[in-house]
Amino acid sequence: MRPEALMLFTAGFGTRMGVLTKDRPKPLIAVAGRTLLDHALDQADAAGIRHIVANLHYLPDHIRRHLTYRPDIVFSDEAETILETGGGLRQALPLLGPGPVLTLNTDAVWTGRNPICELRKAWNPGRMDGLLLLVPREGATGHTGPGDFDLDPDGRIRRGQSHVYTGAGIVRTEGLAAIGEEVFSLNRLWNDMAGAGRLYGTVHQGGWCDVGRPQSIPLAERMLREAGHD
Repeated sequence: MRPEALMLFTAGFGTRMGVLTKDRPKPLIAVAGRTLLDHALDQADAAGIRHIVANLHYLPDHIRRHLTYRPDIVFSDEAETILETGGGLRQALPLLGPGPVLTLNTDAVWTGRNPICELRKAWNPGRMDGLLLLVPREGATGHTGPGDFDLDPDGRIRRGQSHVYTGAGIVRTEGLAAIGEEVFSLNRLWNDMAGAGRLYGTVHQGGWCDVGRPQSIPLAERMLREAGHD
């Protein structure tokens, strides 16, 4: 089945951003004159995605106000407890509907090919329960620390350091029901998929910058300028 619904993760505290997130959620931090959230929505719109759900926890009214121009976006409220990516996705399933779901973090900027289109083109439901978009560790602008996965010749991925997860993926959601915790990361689901040999990766053809720290903002803006995205 072709993934048609997109989960946007917008609930986090953004603590690594320091004072920048004291009075605003991280998705509303500006990079090159546009918020990170709008950069993410640019990718969704360019890929023709019409079914979008965003989760909310930290300063949720700020995001609701910012998105008044987007009545097509539905919100999944995590006001009582922030559920992390896995728990947040599971709570949002009634809003997302059946079938595999596209997921996208809102703390990065992109150049080159559209990440959502890349994922959809590479998606093979006969072989895959999950597909993650990766960049080589040496091409992960703004990222600190080691990589996340190694990529095998057949496209399967396993925990390693050669490639970095970009925050974009496709997942079948049936396995979420078997996880007992309320609050958990999507890493739990990915580990189960990898153990069954059904977690795959594909490499982004373009630039990617992790905008998780204040120091990454000028790096992201330079990357966009150099790619002609002024």
